[in-house]
Amino acid sequence: MTAKPFSYPEVGAATRPGPLPAGYHHLRHRVLIGHGRDVLEAAGAAVTDWRMHRAAGVQVYSPAVRAEAGARVHCAIGAGPLRITAPCRVVWAAHEPDRIGFSYGTLAGHPECGEEAFVVELDQALGVWFSVTAFSRPGRWYTRLAGPVVPLLQRRFARHYGRALRRVLAG
Repeated sequence: MTAKPFSYPEVGAATRPGPLPAGYHHLRHRVLIGHGRDVLEAAGAAVTDWRMHRAAGVQVYSPAVRAEAGARVHCAIGAGPLRITAPCRVVWAAHEPDRIGFSYGTLAGHPECGEEAFVVELDQALGVWFSVTAFSRPGRWYTRLAGPVVPLLQRRFARHYGRALRRVLAG
């Protein structure tokens, strides 16, 4: 079975060093969520096993228990006629000594075209940082119609992910 193609050409750009691709809205959000290697491991697990997404109110459907390169994931928010679905595929995943996370890219049918990365990192002072990096542009008629409201909602939801991750860590 052939994997469906991504709906944008710059696959992997959300996790590569350097500037995000031109022609997209860019999002970079970073927040301190705690300190120490135990927090890094717990937060990394919550990010990569979809618990952070679910705690943020996102319905996640994936045959993969954990984010791994190539895994399909279908996210949804809302209910009934106001339910928005978002098919994606994991582009990159890492479980490194000081960095754990993944990025996924949009597939046909997603409201946006682009990529989003969710990463937890341990700095030299043992601070644990959660970051969301994304580039996107409208992929459907309703996101084009919403215009500049969509990037504002995306920024708000990035902050919401950070709060949800803190709730997961608090137990």
